[in-house]
Amino acid sequence: MDVVVAGLFSLVVFMVLFIPVAQRLLGVRFGLVRLGLAAALTLSTFSPIANALVGQAPFTGSNAAAVAFLALTTLCATLCGLVFLVLAEALVPTGSLPRARDLRRDLAGRIARTRRYLQILRIAIKHGLGPYLRGRRRPGRENAAGQAELARSLRLALDDAGVTFVKLGQVLSTRSDIIPLSVADELSRLQDQVTPAPWAEIEQVLTEELGAPPTQVYADFGTEPLAAASVAQVYTATLRTPEAQDVVVKVQRPGIASVVDRDLDIVRRLAKLLERNTDWGRSMGVRALADGFAEAMREELDFTVEAGNMAAVAAGQSVAASNDIVVPELHHKYSTGRVLTMQRLDGIGLGNAAPAIAERGLDAVQLGRTLFDCLLGQVAIDGVFHADPHPGNFLLLTDGRIGMLDLGSVGRLDPATREALQRFLLAIDHGDPVGATDALLEIVDRPDVIDERGLERAVGQFMTRHLTGALAIGPAMFNDLFKIITSHELGVPPEVAAVFRALATVEGTISRISPNFDLVAASRQFASAHVTDRLTPEALKRTATEELASILPMLRRLPRRIDRIAAAAESGRLGLNVRLLADERDRKHLTGLLHQVLLAGLGATAGLMAVLLLGISGGPRVSENISLYQLFAYNLLVICAVLVLRVLVLIFRIPDKTGVR
Repeated sequence: MDVVVAGLFSLVVFMVLFIPVAQRLLGVRFGLVRLGLAAALTLSTFSPIANALVGQAPFTGSNAAAVAFLALTTLCATLCGLVFLVLAEALVPTGSLPRARDLRRDLAGRIARTRRYLQILRIAIKHGLGPYLRGRRRPGRENAAGQAELARSLRLALDDAGVTFVKLGQVLSTRSDIIPLSVADELSRLQDQVTPAPWAEIEQVLTEELGAPPTQVYADFGTEPLAAASVAQVYTATLRTPEAQDVVVKVQRPGIASVVDRDLDIVRRLAKLLERNTDWGRSMGVRALADGFAEAMREELDFTVEAGNMAAVAAGQSVAASNDIVVPELHHKYSTGRVLTMQRLDGIGLGNAAPAIAERGLDAVQLGRTLFDCLLGQVAIDGVFHADPHPGNFLLLTDGRIGMLDLGSVGRLDPATREALQRFLLAIDHGDPVGATDALLEIVDRPDVIDERGLERAVGQFMTRHLTGALAIGPAMFNDLFKIITSHELGVPPEVAAVFRALATVEGTISRISPNFDLVAASRQFASAHVTDRLTPEALKRTATEELASILPMLRRLPRRIDRIAAAAESGRLGLNVRLLADERDRKHLTGLLHQVLLAGLGATAGLMAVLLLGISGGPRVSENISLYQLFAYNLLVICAVLVLRVLVLIFRIPDKTGVR
């Protein structure tokens, strides 16, 4: 027992000395576990190395030779520890393994996710979707009847899998640009077929969020849900105000946050599996779709985000200036992160409104144009737009207006992108493929090398095919546009992709009430009515005044600067000052490269000198086995090894987010 205690004490003492020396020699920091293992290795190799250099005790040389051998043995043993640290960094980089406390904390979560993952796989197999997860297809499902059976199986599987997958099916039902129309129609049935949570659980959420039972907060509260969605349920209520205003209360499903977080991990894993094993998964980019869905889903779980979105959309010019679009008023006093209380809008869902439109004698085409103009105005003018305009998020109100609901997910565009979109609409209106190409290149992320002539021809063919009325407008138009973008290796920013998705979705929404709605004609009318407003004399005068005001200080200094340049040129004193490596980051990068090159050079020089010294026979003897030249050579080899290890560890070590190695 005493021997063990003494050994541990020696190891601790040696670690105190070894840690700063190792980190100083290699120039980086390591974890205590690796340093402890390296220190133990150094201690364990000290005695064998000493015996190999000096021989068996007792040592018969001088005191100076003993000190020299002791120093050499210490360096060699330390070198073993340094080699271990570099190899450990090369094989298992720092940060690649989770910490012990993280493992303990996440163990229960990992077990739960694994159990849920197996449950999802069982559901998929039960509904006959197993072969599709392995990249195979069943015979007979390529025809219409087979696609209908596949769509039904997919809907039932998503419905059984729970709220997150129901929401995924709802999102996919709006993406008829990437899935067959029959599948999208079948998935759209998920919009209104979600089993509501029990009232007792909803009442508990309301009490926790509002600080009192709903019967005390509201004058009246209906316990039967008005609608049950995948994330929340909506109830009718009446406020305790003199007006006794009727409201709707949107309540988040209890415990959904943890369920969604776990299921989103499953969605990412399945997307990764499908993209790796299936051709259709790679062509659709299911991993990118899964990441976008996960981000949107997390935003929807925070109702304060939706509250801010409602305020931003209601304040936008496209809604504020329109008398036909209504965004419900939010009551902030009765709203929290999981509860929203808002104005009640009386109406029916736009997806089922076609019979009501016909009975009331309303103009379906005008309603579709109103909705499309509103969304296009949000995109091109306001910069804040509804990112999920499916039929369930719009109501046909009793007074004939359109109510806009569920603003949990919105897109945002910067002014430069909005201006480029406006130019793109103008180019479409004028039939100008060159102008449309220039505007498109400002919208997307362009590569370093691009065939602009080929892109112009592709855009021209696209406009000829879809913008002349020769073909019906639909998802195929957006598919062809995406094909042009991807074939020329143009990158689509997420916010721009959200615009295209929203336009494709709203086209499907409008087709529910007006099947013959002309999307291109509506776009041209919008461009003529709104975008060209900035080309009027008043708008041009205002723009010119603003630009002149911004450049006026520069114009005032310009004559003096021109006079100085001309005088310097006339007298032969005109010069050009260029500062190389003016950026601090460039200097640090170059200094780091020179540092590594210098260390490698010094290490190679020390190694070469050691080899030469080892090749010299004879010389003064330090001991029976080693001469003075060999002693110097071994020390130089240690120096060479330390310098080379320092260079290698800097190569293996990946900088962290702060840039510190």
